[in-house]
Amino acid sequence: MMLIAGNWKMNTDVSSAVELARDIAESVGRHPNVDVVICPPAVNLADVAREIDGSSVVLGAQNMHFKDSGAFTGEISASMLTAVGCRFVILGHSERRQFFGETDEGVNLKAKQAIASGLIPIVCVGEHLSEREAGQAEEVVTRQVERGLHEVSVSDHHALVVAYEPVWAIGTGHTATTEQAQQMHAHIRTLLKKLYGDAVGASILILYGGSMKPDNADDLLRQPDVNGGLIGGASLRSESFISIIESAVRAA
Repeated sequence: MMLIAGNWKMNTDVSSAVELARDIAESVGRHPNVDVVICPPAVNLADVAREIDGSSVVLGAQNMHFKDSGAFTGEISASMLTAVGCRFVILGHSERRQFFGETDEGVNLKAKQAIASGLIPIVCVGEHLSEREAGQAEEVVTRQVERGLHEVSVSDHHALVVAYEPVWAIGTGHTATTEQAQQMHAHIRTLLKKLYGDAVGASILILYGGSMKPDNADDLLRQPDVNGGLIGGASLRSESFISIIESAVRAA
């Protein structure tokens, strides 16, 4: 099974979001082994939900709070996301960690809340360049996985997705090789088996989030533990996003 998720970040207004969603929904068929998720900015979720209704494309959000409701100005709850049709939510993205101080402990609270509310969390992990150069990449990712998923219970492998983001390979000019991607995905697979047992851990989808593009998608998606992609910039153009989806169909 493959999953291709588009993270639109802080891009698109309502009209351009609807147009992009329409282009993707009209171009993506129903593939039994490939799921497609798009994650627009929160203010566009309802409009995009209406546009993709009835298609094979699924709606996701970019973040959420770990409380049901309350005095948390500017925040969005899981129930608000499910009410507009979200099925997925990205948690612990490297930009949230870097610019907004998110911690493994906070990601853990959000993951528990997401699952309890019927959302599938896409939990992001990954190291910075300095950490990789210091030989600490696996140590960092191990900590993020173990703390972020501490006591996070899943009924089956469909309830959770993990995304590996080598932060040093996102918009920096550095490129992770397919071997580097597979090596870390295999490490994450081992951690998931320890947490959830061999059967569930072997089947949880692990996405690659290190600047997957049409020209490297085929090679990355052929790796045994790369089960899809969390796509940033390439998801903002329907042609490039659809090309990556086609790579997933070939690899699935």
